[in-house]
Amino acid sequence: MTHNELIATLPKAELHVHIEGTFEPELMFEIARRNQVDIPYTNVDDIRAAYNFHNLQSFLDIYYAGAAVLLHERDFYDLTRAYLLRCRKDNVTHTEIFFDPQTHTERGVAFETVINGIDRACRDAAQEWGISSRLIMCFLRHLSEESAFETLDRALPFHDKIIGVGLDSSEVGHPPSKFERVFAKAREHGFLAVAHAGEEGPPQYVYEALDLLKVARIDHGVRSEEDDALMQRLIDLQMPLTVCPLSNLKLSVVNHLSAHNLHRMLQRGVLVTVNSDDPAYFGGYVNQNFIELAEALDLSNEDIRMLCKNSFKASFISDAEKEAWYRRIDEIH
Repeated sequence: MTHNELIATLPKAELHVHIEGTFEPELMFEIARRNQVDIPYTNVDDIRAAYNFHNLQSFLDIYYAGAAVLLHERDFYDLTRAYLLRCRKDNVTHTEIFFDPQTHTERGVAFETVINGIDRACRDAAQEWGISSRLIMCFLRHLSEESAFETLDRALPFHDKIIGVGLDSSEVGHPPSKFERVFAKAREHGFLAVAHAGEEGPPQYVYEALDLLKVARIDHGVRSEEDDALMQRLIDLQMPLTVCPLSNLKLSVVNHLSAHNLHRMLQRGVLVTVNSDDPAYFGGYVNQNFIELAEALDLSNEDIRMLCKNSFKASFISDAEKEAWYRRIDEIH
């Protein structure tokens, strides 16, 4: 079986995807027209051209502009269902989806509108296609601690729909320590914790995510390799890193995929996983990340199997479910 055939056939979990980052130009244009929202693009090609950005901030600018067309529960449902359809195509059988409520509540959209649309699409996908999912609410780190506390309070009535909290948006200048008290309160309420750290920010941010936020996973974490003691700690803890190769390439974290450290970290025993991050903007969903990474780093079939197993190992599903997926991966030849 070729690499590409194996990648297409193996079941996998996705643990680092922002639902707002799955917004394809066609759907954005359709919802903008449906909601009669003016956007600075006359057609789908104009939107696609705007997706050609060069760093994290220029990406975030278009990301937030696109999110502005999302107003109603139906919009969040359509956005989420479109992503889950891509999961079905890529054989992603389980996904843990980030959503950014502040992106929407800051412009007057009710928290309830956001969560109910996303959750309904997830429940439909489970029933129709057998795709399981969990939702993780992220705090925007460029906003204040006060705003994060308000968002946590808004989330409490919907705790049954949200498994954990995360931390995303502009990393540099907004260390995890800024949100230590918010995460402590979230954990008191029973939320799991994850955080973006060590993408553009230094290894120190990874230490803070571990020690201050008490995270169960590090999102990105690729700069951890700059600190040998940190790397050994990640290995000893089997602390998952949700790595996003095409995102790292598009945002110039690496200059070429052949320079990416994912394979090196895998070989050292780090629990690394492959994810798409913001696939509409970064050039590919999960399988495309696998395909391009396999070619650039000359991954073996065993490496690919290990990365798929890691995706379930690092997930928040039960141990029994994990074991079932490991067996399924071993059966495929």
